[in-house]
Amino acid sequence: MSKITSIDAIPVGLPFTHHDGQPPGFGGKVWKTLDNLLVRVETSDGIIGWGDAFAYNGLTATKAAVEDLVTPLALGQDASDISGLMGRLGRTLHNFGRAGAATFALSGLDIALWDIAGKQAGLPICRLLGGGGRTHAPSYASLFRVVDHGTLARVCEELVQDGFKAIKLHEVDPHTTIVAREASGSTTELMMDTNCPWDRLQAKEAAATMRPSNLKWLEEPIWPPEDFAGLTALQNEGIPVAAGENIANPEDMARLAETPGLDYAQPSVTKIGGISAFHRSGQAVRMAGKRLAPHSPYFGPGLLATLQMASIFPEIEYVEMFGAKLIEPLFDGVGLPGEDQNFAIPDGPGLGGDPIQEVIDRFRLDR
Repeated sequence: MSKITSIDAIPVGLPFTHHDGQPPGFGGKVWKTLDNLLVRVETSDGIIGWGDAFAYNGLTATKAAVEDLVTPLALGQDASDISGLMGRLGRTLHNFGRAGAATFALSGLDIALWDIAGKQAGLPICRLLGGGGRTHAPSYASLFRVVDHGTLARVCEELVQDGFKAIKLHEVDPHTTIVAREASGSTTELMMDTNCPWDRLQAKEAAATMRPSNLKWLEEPIWPPEDFAGLTALQNEGIPVAAGENIANPEDMARLAETPGLDYAQPSVTKIGGISAFHRSGQAVRMAGKRLAPHSPYFGPGLLATLQMASIFPEIEYVEMFGAKLIEPLFDGVGLPGEDQNFAIPDGPGLGGDPIQEVIDRFRLDR
């Protein structure tokens, strides 16, 4: 039996550049780096797996959850019993919430265990889960919030010139979709992510403004995100609706997938419980006859895990490409789209690639 002998939560701040616009950030913090929490798991037979726990501004809390909640329970356990171990940990830790830092920490562990399982078998994770026929997935450009209309128009024009066939905005002003449509042309797929700003009436009013922009989807228009009936209230507004990045477990994702007003379900592998939970969620979405559009603004193992899922689920049409350019990539030869803006799905064992140790060492935040 291969046992878990060590779990390390490694905070890494990756320097980046981005398109012009207001400085990116969240909660009053301007991002000078993209802060990731890598989860490194080693087994008794010397195999190392890499996971990714949702972090950004919450990195400190997620790191504490890995170290104080998950690690004491997981050390010494059978690394190959992923389903059994993750089920036990989820039940044991449910008092700390079925969402948030505890679930993010479990996500990182689960991804690392699947990486280990693939390396032990000599197969990519998608093959272990019965997929693997798909070798590439188109990316879409997922922008930071720009706000300024002139800058947004220029950015959209540049992205089309770079070969992107789809662009997602992160704005609140519904008129920005009109600007982006004019700048990107009629054939570019255009999405709008508003991050839950509106009540039902406000969302209807905003949808009326955005309708001429011919959006592929309107993402998270309703507050609170668990107002599934509110999503259905937009059903006749002429814009497909996407939601789900804030859904924290497969059971709630299944309920979301059954919502009549939902068109695209958006599980996030680093937030929902890892590959195990994503796979269960994807099956529920498939059974409900909906499409998948994973939340994946990542450059670490979470992105590689999402690409493995894209090989399994044809319901995933695009994979998100975060609107930043790393000064140095975290992986060698995988995890970034090619010149045609398509991702190659890694076909090496496990996730298909390990982070570059020298990059981790240079950009660690706790050294």
